[in-house]
Amino acid sequence: MSALLTATVTPLQAYAACAQGAWLIDVREANETNLGHAHGARLIPHAVLCDELRRLAVDPEHAIMLICQTGMRSSAAANSLGAAGFRSVHSIAGGALAWQAAGLAWNSVGALSAIEHQRYSRQLLLPELGLQGQEKLKQAKVLLIGAGGLGSPAALYLAAAGVGTLGISDGDTVDLSNLHRQILHRTDTIGTAKTSSAAAQLHALNPLIRVLELPALSAANIDELLPAFDIIVDGSDNFATRFLVADACVKHKKPLVYGAVLRFEGQVSVFMGTKDASGAAPCYRCLFPAPPPPEHAPSCAQAGVLGVVPGVIGTLQATEAIKLITGIGSTLSGRLLMFDAKNMRFRELRIPRDPHCPSCGPGAVISYEAGAEYCEG
Repeated sequence: MSALLTATVTPLQAYAACAQGAWLIDVREANETNLGHAHGARLIPHAVLCDELRRLAVDPEHAIMLICQTGMRSSAAANSLGAAGFRSVHSIAGGALAWQAAGLAWNSVGALSAIEHQRYSRQLLLPELGLQGQEKLKQAKVLLIGAGGLGSPAALYLAAAGVGTLGISDGDTVDLSNLHRQILHRTDTIGTAKTSSAAAQLHALNPLIRVLELPALSAANIDELLPAFDIIVDGSDNFATRFLVADACVKHKKPLVYGAVLRFEGQVSVFMGTKDASGAAPCYRCLFPAPPPPEHAPSCAQAGVLGVVPGVIGTLQATEAIKLITGIGSTLSGRLLMFDAKNMRFRELRIPRDPHCPSCGPGAVISYEAGAEYCEG
């Protein structure tokens, strides 16, 4: 910060400090902040403020701007933090009323309904997510490639979390052999299209979201379907589809949440489709430059799979998608997480970017293989 601030600051002073890295924290209760709050504010009620900042390991020297409705509670909260050892805490004079009067950015009520506040109340309590994160989830559009073993848990958790639009791309029908792992489907939906079976289950879980039933992806339609979505979750089980989707994500600069399973093992990663904060995010072909021979890559229909393994991997894929949408934490970009169910172990490998990658390397030309189409075993 370029200048020292007194214990009480104006909204404009606080706004300038936040532009230089200070934290803006709204110390009102959830029933108040749910009706609107300063844009960019972290929502942490006064009663838990000290404990939460300690949990987040906030530097006691870091500048903190506190806001409430009129300035009284933020002043009391500033005194509490000062007594707890925080040495750069400031209360915004006039609170939320003065902030709005100054014409500063304000997130108004309306993005979430009362029923949405109730449905998502437990995750709204998370300071890292809060109302802003939930609003991002509501606006998000996620495309799930497949409504099978991986797509089932991923879709269920994304729907439950409040992702506003889910696209389900699948050209298969429900079979009895699917049901030990593809938990979106039921015995009474055998023989029906997986997209319609999935849509019925997801709407039953959360009628507030939109589910789009989409055809199987192919080289002919992927450039039409994929750009409408923010994040792609790949639950396919064949390399033709994986490479088709991965190349399209690089072409359209879409984050790809990758998952794969076989027998007792699974793996998951995130490929950003463009550079990440480090400037060197790898893509899928940086890890797998070309498909292996068919005899070296059996499908689940050929080699089998323990039903809970895709449940674990699909749930991790949903977790990564939610983090991408909300900006929480660090994703698996540049890392491959491997799961061994038989011995209950996780391992992690770093994925370097290939400077000569045929998909994201200099001069790479993306051309889809004709006939590549989704198939879920």
